[in-house]
Amino acid sequence: MKHHLFAWSAVTLLGLTSPISAQSTDLSEAIAADYDNSLEALFLDFHKNPELSYKEVRTASIMAREWRAIGWTVTENVGGTGVVAVMKNGEGPTVMLRADMDGLPLLENTDLDYKSTAKQVGTDGKEQPVMHACGHDVHVTSLIGTARQLAASKEKWRGTVVLIAQPAEETFGGAKAMLDDGLYSRFPKPDYALGFHVISGMPAGSLSLTPGINTSSTDSVDIIIHGVGTHGAFPHAGKDPIVMGSQIVMALQTLVSREIAPLKPAVVSVGSFQSGFKHNIIPNKAILQLTVRSDDAETRKKLLDGIERISKNIARASGMPEDKLPEVNVAAESTPAGYSDAALTQRLKNVFTKQFGKEAIISTPRTGMGGEDFAYFVAPNSDVPGLYFAVGGTPQADLDRAKAGGPPIPAHHSPFFKVAPRESVTMGTEAMTSATWELLQPPSN
Repeated sequence: MKHHLFAWSAVTLLGLTSPISAQSTDLSEAIAADYDNSLEALFLDFHKNPELSYKEVRTASIMAREWRAIGWTVTENVGGTGVVAVMKNGEGPTVMLRADMDGLPLLENTDLDYKSTAKQVGTDGKEQPVMHACGHDVHVTSLIGTARQLAASKEKWRGTVVLIAQPAEETFGGAKAMLDDGLYSRFPKPDYALGFHVISGMPAGSLSLTPGINTSSTDSVDIIIHGVGTHGAFPHAGKDPIVMGSQIVMALQTLVSREIAPLKPAVVSVGSFQSGFKHNIIPNKAILQLTVRSDDAETRKKLLDGIERISKNIARASGMPEDKLPEVNVAAESTPAGYSDAALTQRLKNVFTKQFGKEAIISTPRTGMGGEDFAYFVAPNSDVPGLYFAVGGTPQADLDRAKAGGPPIPAHHSPFFKVAPRESVTMGTEAMTSATWELLQPPSN
């Protein structure tokens, strides 16, 4: 989850006590037993040994090992470190279930006795502390649990299930890399794609799913502004890239306020402005780093086109020649907006309500424009309807204390981030299993 996929506010949830079926009880008990026997140890191992994006070699090997042990056909090194597992069980649709694997370059500062002390050399060649500060350890553990439940319940479903352990969600590269490596051509193309994210600001024991837009498109943009360096006491002898950069930063704010319709969500934020190295030297270069967010392709194009237009024309107005205009580069690691299919969302909302009780299904409005590369799997040109839902990860008592002025709930991507593992893993496993049973119902006799 990149830059707080969901900015969830704490939700008061009282008593998840609604009648559930015997099937629900049986599944819950089976998952609880599996957690006690094995899944807890796997979660703790994943949490203590996080790995950076594109470096998830150990995590991927565990996923492959666990899936092979229960009869799945496993392919490793898909799109880098990605793992794909397939199980066919007669004729029927294909459902894809996804979990992301990577951690973040953070030094964990929680009070957990199993906190990470891991370090790893990233793709940039630098050694960094690593932490699961976004809950991906929950996701991979849950997908192992789901694989076990599905392998043990073949009488409840017919069709094909594809499991994917995806690398590099935090850098928005892994989903596209797996697709580029033939995920939808080398393996059965899904009729449905499902994924979930554990959320620290939601109460444990709750689920949230909403049709339509759920994550924004996200683009990282670098602007390299060229100038003409000179002595700071003789500014007329050069062209100041810091002044041009400052003008660009301010002018970019008009993209959202004056060029995008007021009811269209859009964000252009400058997160870094780097230039210069001494008080009395006007440098010859400045670099801006931006994050750009929107909820539809048209707005996304307007923002990206506008960034280039503004940057180059401010340089022209400052007297820069055509061969020295700013370079505007959109990083390859980006993602489109993500949508949950309306019909699929309603169908599975009915299933989850029956499985967990209506009190467990809560509504949490979007309060930010986070992105998620699950969107690639269900993009409009994929013809794959998808559902991306949220699983609560924080005990209600902790939320109540925070609301009363106690310790705040740590946000995602914070060194203090933590969730309740048992509640998160078991809820995610039960939701993914029951959803798959629904979508792959065997024909009635």
